[in-house]
This record gives sequence, structure tokens and C-alpha cells, in this order.
Amino acid sequence: MQPAAERFFRALDQHSGIALSEGPRQLSYAELRHEVVARAGQLEQLGVQRVALALDNGLEWALWDLALLRAGLVCVPLPGFFSPAQQEHVLNHAGIDCLIGAASPLSERCGFRPSTSGLLQREPQAVTPVPVGTLKITYTSGTTGQPKGVCLDAQAQLAVAESLWQASLPCEVRQHLCVLPLATLLENIAGLYAPLLAGARVELRPLAEIGFSGAAGFELPRLLATLQASQPHSLILLPQLLLALVSAAEQGVPLPTSLRFIAVGGGRVAPQLLERAGSLGLPVYEGYGLSECASVVCLNTPEARRIGTVGRPLPHVELRLTDDGEVLVRGPHMLGYLGEPPLTGEWLATGDLGHFEDGFLTLHGRKKHQFVTAYGRNVNPEWVEAELVQQAPIAQAWLHGEALAQNVAVLVPRRAALSDAELRAAVEQVNAGLPDYARVHQWLRADAPFSASNGLATANGRLRRNALFDHYQSAINALQP
Repeated sequence: MQPAAERFFRALDQHSGIALSEGPRQLSYAELRHEVVARAGQLEQLGVQRVALALDNGLEWALWDLALLRAGLVCVPLPGFFSPAQQEHVLNHAGIDCLIGAASPLSERCGFRPSTSGLLQREPQAVTPVPVGTLKITYTSGTTGQPKGVCLDAQAQLAVAESLWQASLPCEVRQHLCVLPLATLLENIAGLYAPLLAGARVELRPLAEIGFSGAAGFELPRLLATLQASQPHSLILLPQLLLALVSAAEQGVPLPTSLRFIAVGGGRVAPQLLERAGSLGLPVYEGYGLSECASVVCLNTPEARRIGTVGRPLPHVELRLTDDGEVLVRGPHMLGYLGEPPLTGEWLATGDLGHFEDGFLTLHGRKKHQFVTAYGRNVNPEWVEAELVQQAPIAQAWLHGEALAQNVAVLVPRRAALSDAELRAAVEQVNAGLPDYARVHQWLRADAPFSASNGLATANGRLRRNALFDHYQSAINALQP
């Protein structure tokens, strides 16, 4: 067992009470220890090396993940929101020899067969070497091409978990509800490892009960009902989920009074949305991280919070900026991408642009997404897009302005029946708060929502900017004088 993992399990040995729950089934910390040790032993007896978790959120996912950490074996979460082709890529690229999940056409196509243990096993055709110490390979969906495997050791993952536990101490979180898929590193580390370090109870529910359906569908009433039934102290939300909750609360839908810490990340959060949440009394704290740094590196906290920033760096990392404003991180981070040369050097370039004020980091957007207008002004489109989707009529937005005298936005209305006049008014509302060079000077109504099925967005909602440009280039050119 790696030293960091050994310290983690020793910390869990000090706790009592309920550790994990799924519906009526509960496991105490003592029962958790027993289950994890037994499963780690089972995996060791099988002689497997790289194990993929193809399970829904629940006790089984958490127990197998912890067992792999204890056994010192490579864990590869298989996101349910990946396409079948992406999942097949992960299984083959990572050299998986054991699959924990139900048999399926995918598992059969990849050569997995049920073993006497009830797990699915195979002899992989090729096994790409991993950097020494790798215990988890988390795949990032990216915006182009196949997902990339980020190799992490125990120390990087658990350093983040400990920092998050310490940051939430003033809130006395005793019960966390997992809302995001555990296959996402953020929920895995911040929603499972950190609460367990705190001796809290982690509530796990199938994603359908939370409201997720398919790769991109979401039903807000299910989440609202689950929140009322659970009465959790803490949640982790993506910006679009926070927007849905805030909008519902503004319409009179009651939210749990138990909430003490709502972390939000995974994309830019408009300050307007955080202010709306604050006026409702919701304890929302924006953060920032990336898989390459084992998730969170900055976080607003009850003791240090500034709206419009992603907070101050957590204790386990150090941040600095390059001359052009790119954020660099030193501290626990990935060992490298699977199949690529190991990382060298202390500082990791994030590709994100930002600036510091009084130690709080404000992000401007991705360096590679920045465009330069015909007048030589640099614009980070994510800033403008985040403001646009805060407007009730706009569900999705993409801003383009490279080498143009006037920026053009492509807008997806929240309802098909919304008129152009309603969209125009929403754009004007946003423009009123923007400098001229960043404003939406012209806009188009999208011919369809941006989704993974039409190739205009990733499975987790990130815009595929090159694909959007290819799709709408003719229409944008027709608007130019």
C-alpha cells in the first residue's frame, strides 16, 4: 500500500458511525473497513492489475474504488456519459484486464468473460506501461479526439482530499450527498474521500434518482425530491445544476435548510448567479481544478470568499502566472498521460488564463479558446458565454470573433417557442454589462441544441468549438459586411 493510502485508511480507522449509505442500506466505518479489506484480498487473489469500474453511483462503486486503493491496483473509472466508442477506447487504451460491472455487448466485444469471482476478466492484447506509482487513470473527455488518460498516484488524490476536508471544517459537514457521477474525479475525491476523512456520512444514490438520464438528460424535479428526502449538509454542483436550483428556488420551490456547503466548479460561474444564490441564503463556494492536478486547486471558503473569483489556492499547491497570464501549478499533480512521456519539471501549465487579487484567483478562460478580433482585442469567449446562459431565454451559447470586426454568437433558446425578440432582449441585457470589444454584436439562432449526438458538444456539455465553427461558418460569413 502506498504511504498516502496507508495514512488515509488509518484515519478512517479512527471514525465510528455511518460511513456510506444507499437507500435503506448503511455501512458503519467498521463495516466499511471489513468490506474494503475483503474485496482488496479478492482482487489480489485474482492477480488482476488494471480494473475498470463500470457501475452506477452506489455502495458498490465506492467499495470497489476503496478496495483498489488499498490493494495498490490501478483503478480506471468508466464514465457512463462516454459514448460506446469512447468507452471501448478506454478499456483497450488502459489495458484493462478486469471489468467490474454488468456484462454487455461492449464487454463481450472487448473480450471480457465472467469469471468465478463474478467479475469480468480478459487477457488484454496490449498493455501500455504506466508511470511508476499510478493507482488511478481518469479519462478526460476533452473537446476533440479520444479521451486522454491522466495517471495519478495515491498521494496526489489524497492531498487534495485532505485540503478539502480542512477547508470545509467550519461548516461541520456530517452528511454529503453525491450528485455528480463518481466516475468524475471531482466527486470521487471531494465527494467520497474528503467526507470520509472527516468522519462524515456519504449518501449514494443511483444517478437516475438524482435526475440524470442518458448521457445528457436531466430532470430537475428528481433532484429536488432527492434533496428534500436526504437533507444533506454538502453538495458538489456544476454551474448548470446550480442555475437550475437557483431558478427553482426563485420560483418558490423550497430547498433543504440543512445545506451548509455547496461547492460549484467544472466551468465558469457568472458572478450574477452567485449573487442570486447568496440572496436565497444558499452557501455556494466556487472553486477551480483540473484532472491533471487531481481535481481542486483553488476554492472559496466560509473564511475567505470573494464572488467572481475561484478562491485562494489550497494548502497543498502553489500557483503562479506566466507573463501572458497562464496559470501554473506546483504541488501534487499527475504523473503523466497514459502512453506519453512522464512529466518533467515542478510546474504544470494549466492552459487557463487568470490574474490574482489579494491572493484570490480570477479566471479569464482557456488560453486556446481566446480569440483576437479584427481590432486586435483579446476576448475569452467563456466569459461572455457564461453571462449569456444566465439569461432565462438562453440555454446554450457559443461566441466567435476571430479576426472579425463584430463578434457573433450562436444561441440555443431554452424553449423552441421563444421569439427572436426575447432572445434579442436577453443579448442586450448582457451587452449592457460588457465592454464593447467583448459584446455580442450579431447573433444567430442555432438550428439544434449543441450535443454529443450532433458533435457540437462533448458528453459532459463542453463546447466543441472547431466543430461549431465548421457547422456555422457559412452562416457567420453571410452576416459580415
